[in-house]
Amino acid sequence: MSVVEEERRSIRSWLDQLVARVRGGDLGSLPVVLGLAVIWTVFQLLNPVFLSSRNLVDLTMQCAATGTIALGIVIVLLLGEIDLSVGSVSGLASAVLVVSFVQLQWPLVLALVAAVGAGSLAGLLYGFLFTRFGLPSFVITLAGLLGILGVQLWVLGSAGSINLPFDSAIVQFAQHLFLPPWLSYVVVVVAVALYAWSLARRARRRTAANLDSQSYRQIAVRSGILLAFLLATAWYLNLSRGVGVMFLCFVLLVVVMNLVLTRTRWGRAVYAVGGSVEAARRAGIRVDRIYVSGFVLCSSLAAAGGVLAAARLAAANQSSGAGDINLNAIAAAVIGGASLFGGRGTAFAALLGIVVIQSISSGLNLLNLDSSVQFMVTGVVLVLAVMIDSVSRRTRVATGRA
Repeated sequence: MSVVEEERRSIRSWLDQLVARVRGGDLGSLPVVLGLAVIWTVFQLLNPVFLSSRNLVDLTMQCAATGTIALGIVIVLLLGEIDLSVGSVSGLASAVLVVSFVQLQWPLVLALVAAVGAGSLAGLLYGFLFTRFGLPSFVITLAGLLGILGVQLWVLGSAGSINLPFDSAIVQFAQHLFLPPWLSYVVVVVAVALYAWSLARRARRRTAANLDSQSYRQIAVRSGILLAFLLATAWYLNLSRGVGVMFLCFVLLVVVMNLVLTRTRWGRAVYAVGGSVEAARRAGIRVDRIYVSGFVLCSSLAAAGGVLAAARLAAANQSSGAGDINLNAIAAAVIGGASLFGGRGTAFAALLGIVVIQSISSGLNLLNLDSSVQFMVTGVVLVLAVMIDSVSRRTRVATGRA
């Protein structure tokens, strides 16, 4: 058999496996990607400004803060739980940041640690109440939403609203720091090289274990397509202001969290607990510790998102973390592919979901439509995402893949 014929059979086998997974309910990110393509096409036809370089740069920068909060939601959803207080936690973190940095004149690093630490303490309290007393996470975090909002108002005091200095490092980072064009291309090349290396390493391990694996040619094709796409994206964004460092840090955080979830013992334990608590306990996993760490990580990421939001606006006030922040973060995680039933989803759900949410928001704003339309459209998209998740779950059960 020639090498070309062998590669053709390998590619055909890979396609057959992909079709089988889709028929078996393992849809992955396919519905989100297709939905995003439809959303972008519709808004571009209605307003040619939507896919302009300038608007896409603004869209990416708007994703970072709420996307970071959504990343925390993904963690608790993987555990089969929910956190309704992430908006309030982000507001408290922004309040702690501005009060400690502006009014108390703390060093910026210390103020950032205090802001994120406030979120970590909230998550630790949730984990304690959940594991010690068995209170539902819905009730605990709903109470936390109200209580932490009160703490936020108390921290701000009579000032109500406090501005961050425009020349401070945190504001410059969130508003004006962009990669030079040449550096954005270097980052893309290095990222794709690491991706290809990880795929090749995994293929070698599977081959050594006599398991099906991708050929090096398939890895090269996948990496080449990804490289071309990312280079084109970086080039297009560089037509305007370029790739924002804050957005790049958010993407890097998603990648790191995905590695933690898929390559560490803690990450595998998260999926195990979300899939079946009793099975995880019998397997020797300390379930209570996993729950506590999940709530702490979720609240810490919510606090980090609040810091980014305050830096983006160069201010914090009594409405920080309020409005649609909470709902958008939860909706982004679910729309991105994190299952409400627990045990299924990836960190990339936060990235994909928040891009969908912000694309809807940006497109409707360009069309000068009322915010009520945005809420209704987002609600419809959320219901569709949950319907797809529910149907795919039933299909997996019926085919024995659950």
